[in-house]
Amino acid sequence: MKKISVIVPCYNEQESLQLLYQELCRLMKAESKYEWEILFVNDGSKDDTLQVIQSLSAQDASVSYIDLSRNYGKETAMLAGFDYAQGDACVIMDADLQHPPMVVRDMLRKWEEGYDDVYGKRTTRAKESWLRKCLSYAFYYILQKSAKVDVLPNVGDFRLLDRKCIDALRQMRETDRYTKGLYCLIGFRKTYVEFETQDRVSGSSSWTLRGLISLAIEGIMSFTIAPLRLATWVGAITATGAFLYALYFLIKTLVVGDPVHGFPTLVILILFFGGAQLLALGVLGEYVGRIFHESKHRPNYFVQTYYSAKK
Repeated sequence: MKKISVIVPCYNEQESLQLLYQELCRLMKAESKYEWEILFVNDGSKDDTLQVIQSLSAQDASVSYIDLSRNYGKETAMLAGFDYAQGDACVIMDADLQHPPMVVRDMLRKWEEGYDDVYGKRTTRAKESWLRKCLSYAFYYILQKSAKVDVLPNVGDFRLLDRKCIDALRQMRETDRYTKGLYCLIGFRKTYVEFETQDRVSGSSSWTLRGLISLAIEGIMSFTIAPLRLATWVGAITATGAFLYALYFLIKTLVVGDPVHGFPTLVILILFFGGAQLLALGVLGEYVGRIFHESKHRPNYFVQTYYSAKK
């Protein structure tokens, strides 16, 4: 009997876990030909998420959990799930029921057909704001145009991965992670199932606009050196413009005899070139910072407790 692990990263999700568990029980009952594992990853929650998970594991042997030592973020929580999941295939899904558990049945059919990575493709983005949708589309457009890896647009972490995909992802231990890009980087046979993103059953998303922008920067920096090339082009264009501008004033002074006033122009040019240099240094610093983090070879996370009734 093949085993399916459902990996659920959790951060302050106490109000939705019971409902999620009920939906997963419906799924497990409908697909009883598989052995199931529900692996909750408590990512340093500050509410009673851990207590709810422990209660579920006490009443159901198929429920396992990892309690991380602090909040590491969703990307690292998913890595912990990859490390501890025991299944022949793993399903990654959110705890807030925006990913409908019954869609996993369609994913399983595709997996049985021989696909290794079956991802959920959103047909709607629920009640996301207009600004957030526009920023999301802009980010994927930039990433697709600049990265060598074809990162799929409008696709999140809701997917089923074969064991060979999980083993491949476990080998990638970088500190600054962008898992959506790693899914595409590892390759393997991919297909999709469409689903409608549901509204959160309770609470609000822990992803702030600042956090989403940080994740977008992470994705771009992790999969392309386009920002460095952009800085080079900006430097080349501004240097050429400065040379032509200086040549213009030289000719104007020698031929026409017009004295060079240009104090405001001088101030503007100094500010412009200073800003361009700081931009280039900032881009370079982002990459150097990532090299610094990776060079320390620190563990990605620490586990406070791991529990599984079927060890």
